[in-house]
Amino acid sequence: MADYTALTRAGNPWIPQFVTALDEEKCIGCGRCYKVCPRDVLNLIDSDEDDDEDESAAAKMTLKDLGDCIGCSACGRVCPKNCFSYEALAA
Repeated sequence: MADYTALTRAGNPWIPQFVTALDEEKCIGCGRCYKVCPRDVLNLIDSDEDDDEDESAAAKMTLKDLGDCIGCSACGRVCPKNCFSYEALAA
C-alpha cells in the first residue's frame, strides 16, 4: 500500500510522520514538545505529583493519545534529545 501523501500550499508532496513512541529514558522533561503540540497527544507529569519518582527530574513526558496525532512532527523538531519515533500512515 502507498503512504498517505498530502500537498503543501505550494503543491509539493508531504508525507505526515505520526508519533509511534517516546523514549522516556532519554527524555529530560523540558516540555518543549508539550508546548508545540497542536493536539492533545502528550502529557507532562510534574514529578512533585508522584512522591515515588526520582527527584532529579523536574518533569516526565508521556504519550497521552496517539490517535490524536496529526503527523506534523513538531515535537521531534524541538526535542533536544531526539526522544520520538515516527511512522508514516499506510493508506
